[in-house]
Amino acid sequence: MNEKLQINKVLKGDTAAFGYFVDTYQDMAVTIAYRVCGNKQDAEDIVQNAFVKAFHNLQAFRSDSKFSTWFYRIVYNTAITETRTVLYSTEFVDYKVMDMNDSYSDFDTMTIIEENERKEMINKAMEKLPKDESVMLTLYYLEDNPIKDIALITNLTEANVKIKLYRARKRLAEAVN
Repeated sequence: MNEKLQINKVLKGDTAAFGYFVDTYQDMAVTIAYRVCGNKQDAEDIVQNAFVKAFHNLQAFRSDSKFSTWFYRIVYNTAITETRTVLYSTEFVDYKVMDMNDSYSDFDTMTIIEENERKEMINKAMEKLPKDESVMLTLYYLEDNPIKDIALITNLTEANVKIKLYRARKRLAEAVN
């Protein structure tokens, strides 16, 4: 669905239309917040606060960037602000939950187990990285954001984003091995 149309609906008073943005961006927003704060419950609270901020400031959204870029910046900034004031504990979170069919062959089951082990290994390695590098990898590889959008979200220069991505990839490879 066209996001500009949804934004216009919300601005004209159809508050239920904002549910589209919640459904579309909630999972990645929680992942970004988790990468910053390291706690799933706190990440969910941060995302809820970010959605409230986005809803109240929707009239300030300029269509010169994607809604996701604008919103993820709100999530990122909210998470940074929250982590400066509270000490968080860490806990494992999976990026997306797989749909499981009841009928898997042994080969499919083995593939699923191996994939889950890889995801867990990568998640554990990501937890060892500095928070900013973990966020960079999440935005770039999991959300497929271009460098330009990551720069807008994190308020860094494109060159700085590239450097941080390079360092993050290098550290991730070291952490996995």
